[in-house]
Amino acid sequence: MNLAIDIGNTRLKAGVFSDGVLQYRKTWETWKIDDLVALATNHNVKNIILSTVAGAVAEPLRAHFPSRFFFMELDATTPLPVKNQYRTPETLGKDRLAAVAGAFALFPGEACLVADAGTCITYDLLSAGGVYLGGNISPGIAMRLRAMHEFTARLPLVAAGPLENWVGDSTETALRNGGQVGALLEAEGYIRYCRSRFGALRAIFTGGDADFFVKNLKSEIFVNHNLVLIGLDQILNYNVKRLE
Repeated sequence: MNLAIDIGNTRLKAGVFSDGVLQYRKTWETWKIDDLVALATNHNVKNIILSTVAGAVAEPLRAHFPSRFFFMELDATTPLPVKNQYRTPETLGKDRLAAVAGAFALFPGEACLVADAGTCITYDLLSAGGVYLGGNISPGIAMRLRAMHEFTARLPLVAAGPLENWVGDSTETALRNGGQVGALLEAEGYIRYCRSRFGALRAIFTGGDADFFVKNLKSEIFVNHNLVLIGLDQILNYNVKRLE
C-alpha cells in the first residue's frame, strides 16, 4: 500500500494506492500530522511520497515518516519513470511533473497534452516515447477575470458563470466571455497545434476548472481529477523497485 501526499498552497490531498489503483482519497483545508499518521496506519501503508510547495509546513511529515515508512519527497533530483527534458528542472512545478507521470501511467505509448486548469493553466507535453518535452503556463479563468478588474480603472469584477452566448451583450457578459471563452480558445489552439505536430494525441485535463473545459471544448478530452496523485504513486513505485 502506498500513500501519495500533495500539499498545495491551500489544501492537502492524499491518496492511498494498492498496485497502482486508487483505493481512498482525502482532502484537507487544514490538517495535522495525526491525520496523516492515522490514514497511513489504518490502511497498512508501507511507502509514502510527498510533494509540497508549502516548505516548512511539511516539516512534521519529514520528521515523523522516515522512521516508520519508506519515505521520499519529490524534488528536481528524484528518478522518474519519464525522461525529463526541461532545461531548468529545479524550477519545474512538482504538480506539473507528477501530472505528466500520471498521464504516462494511464496512457503508455501515447503522446499526451496534460492541462492542469487551476489558478494558472499549465499545458505540458509528453511524447509517445515517454519523454517530457516541457510546456507553457497561462492565467487561469479566475485570474483572467480578476486581472481585468484590478488593472483597469472602471471594469467590474465578474464571476465565472454559464456561457449563454459567445458574443457579450453587456459589460458583464463581455468580461465573462473574454475570460472564459478566451481560455477555451487557447486550449483548443494548443490541442490543434500539438495534434498537427504529433498526430494522435490524448488531451487530459485535471484541476479545479477541468469540468468547465470538458463541458465546453469541442475537441475530445479526458478529465481525471486524481492525475497528480496517480503520478506521485507511479514515481513512488518506480523508486521502490529501483531499490529492490
